[in-house]
Amino acid sequence: MDKDTTEEVKISLDRFISFQTQIEELKDKVEEKVVPADPKANPYIKSMHLATALDAWRIFPRLFIGMYLYLLYVSFGWFIALPDPTTQQASLISVVIGAGAAWFGLYTGTKGDGNK
Repeated sequence: MDKDTTEEVKISLDRFISFQTQIEELKDKVEEKVVPADPKANPYIKSMHLATALDAWRIFPRLFIGMYLYLLYVSFGWFIALPDPTTQQASLISVVIGAGAAWFGLYTGTKGDGNK
């Protein structure tokens, strides 16, 4: 005797439609990144606003570029002051300048969220 292995769940059509509606609303909230503004609903809302601001202002990439510019200025001044630079010293300066090109390319090649 073959037994049917499918299971049936009986649910009213109205309840099924309400579940579908709830699922669609939740999907919309996730896609829109809706965060409840009520601190009781979400105690981390201030931290989330701070993170969004830091991301929008791009503070850390700008700090890294600033530190690189300072490193480039100091190392280039050191190299120019050398009376007879060796190939190793010239290679060091070449690497520092090449790293700057990579940093600048990464900084300008990246964008924010795009929906700000």
